[in-house]
Amino acid sequence: MKSLMLLWKTLAQECASRCYTSASQDYQTVLRRTEHEGLSFLTITLPSFGKDFERSLDLGLVGNNLFLSFSRKGGLPKLFWGFLCRVFDPASGVLLDAPDVEAIQSVRQLTLMFGKIALQCTPEREDAAFAQYVQCEQDVRESDQLIPAQKWAWFERVSTLLFSGLFTSVDREIYYGRHIPKHGPGVTADGLCGNAKFEQFTWPRRLDEYFPIGDMLLPNARYYEQLEDVDILEPGTEIPVKVISVPKTQKTPRIIAVEPTAMQYAQQSVLREIRMGIPKTNYLRTMIGIDDQRPNQAMARKGSKDGTLATLDLSEASDRVSCLHVRHLLVHHPHLREAVMASRSPKADVPGYGVLHLTKFASMGSALTFPIEAMVFLTITFIGIERALNTTLTMKDVKRLHHAVRIYGDDIIVPVDFVDHVVQALQDFGLVVNEGKSFWTGKFRESCGKEYYDGEDVSIVRVRRVFPTKRGHAQEIISIVSLRNQLYWAGYWQTVRWLDGYIGKLIKHFPMVLPSSPVLGRHSCLGFETQQIGEYLHNPLVKGYVESSRPPKSILDGPGALLKWFLEQEGSDRDNGSLIGDRLAHLSPKVDTDHLERAGRPQRVSIKLGVCSAV
Repeated sequence: MKSLMLLWKTLAQECASRCYTSASQDYQTVLRRTEHEGLSFLTITLPSFGKDFERSLDLGLVGNNLFLSFSRKGGLPKLFWGFLCRVFDPASGVLLDAPDVEAIQSVRQLTLMFGKIALQCTPEREDAAFAQYVQCEQDVRESDQLIPAQKWAWFERVSTLLFSGLFTSVDREIYYGRHIPKHGPGVTADGLCGNAKFEQFTWPRRLDEYFPIGDMLLPNARYYEQLEDVDILEPGTEIPVKVISVPKTQKTPRIIAVEPTAMQYAQQSVLREIRMGIPKTNYLRTMIGIDDQRPNQAMARKGSKDGTLATLDLSEASDRVSCLHVRHLLVHHPHLREAVMASRSPKADVPGYGVLHLTKFASMGSALTFPIEAMVFLTITFIGIERALNTTLTMKDVKRLHHAVRIYGDDIIVPVDFVDHVVQALQDFGLVVNEGKSFWTGKFRESCGKEYYDGEDVSIVRVRRVFPTKRGHAQEIISIVSLRNQLYWAGYWQTVRWLDGYIGKLIKHFPMVLPSSPVLGRHSCLGFETQQIGEYLHNPLVKGYVESSRPPKSILDGPGALLKWFLEQEGSDRDNGSLIGDRLAHLSPKVDTDHLERAGRPQRVSIKLGVCSAV
């Protein structure tokens, strides 16, 4: 904690010099409260100050219900008073006509930088997170019963208008059995890892209609007799998803659901078809984000500048999408609907609560959660827009608005003129808008990890891990080098010099390299070092540490190996639209040369000293 406080002190002094104020008293306050309250002051209490600050920017004043755990001086909190005076009137707390954007970014940086550091929660907070998961399930069950048939009919009409072309295409591929499954690198509820997933010996019976066991588990019909060893699971004997917690913030963990191997395998085949289908429709390509967050960020910047766009965020977004939402979304495409529902896990094993039957569609962890929730949210968003327009929505209206509406996960961007109706529509369908992270009245906007005020980027650099104390702390060293370089490009050069000294005590070789270099080195606008010249490529080389990790050993042979090869090849062919590309894919498989010996996520990360390219 001492090193984290030294970082905070150095950064506070640099921010204060930028804003022509002093942070000495602020540092004393933060130091005193950290010594008294512990690390939670940096990771929980101080970030709450930052969130109240953002809400004040949106409201246009410092409300009496904000900054409750901090004493005041006039209309402003005493903490960061010198910074806040450049943003709000000291007496009334009203937002200035021309607030200092540098001060806005400084307050955000100093309050939020430790908010998402990867630290384990207390057992009490973890138990509370599981309790909230169960409570959310009960809320979804109750909200489903309150939605009248008329609203579901409205939902079906709008979803058909938006997605009929996409769903028809995917429905056709599923009907003809052209969807290609895929295994992911992560863990599964049944404990299969790496290449072991290609030798499954269980298969849920309800998957068989749209994911036939012979097509999914065998490379070809020659190995048909191997199906005798597969245990067919009836609905009552299926493996439930395993609900676990993973570090998110010290305030609360992230709750995810680990899917069984067979379910994840089937989900990936439907996901592939959806991902391939969305870009083929022009207006959907601009309104739904699957891989690229930059359009959302650009729209957030625009909204902060001209006030035309609002950014909305949903609480527990994944867990509040119910099976009813999905069934009504896909109501006119039975093959797609039944394939999606067949690949959904209906039960979850929650620590402390046992196995529960789920009303929600799926939690984070299902391959289909992200695209399905985006389509549900887009449908409800346009229901709100239709209410605002007070007319029946047409495709002309959709295309007219396709550059002003965008969904990426639970980040929603809509025109400000429609925001009240959209928020009401989201609530009508059982969703909860996170008011603390939704903005539309002021000049502050936030979406997909970027924040803006009046068109200016006020995004911050976050500390993701505690600082390393020896070279063996590989992940921490990788993290602190990344932190150093992010702070460099953010312009905090005094803080960077302090970090350079800290890092230099841990790793002897810390050369100047370009961001594209694999070496853990210092980024600089002045270029890179050249310690040697490559013998064959004549490229600049430096001596430094490189991240090293290998997938765990996982030997695969026989039919499983052949199945993996076929799946990789067929996936490459489907993803490449040209005949030449198809031929090249067969000549150059998109797999590692040792993929039959090692597979899965690396269990250990290390850093190794070597001579590598500086560019």
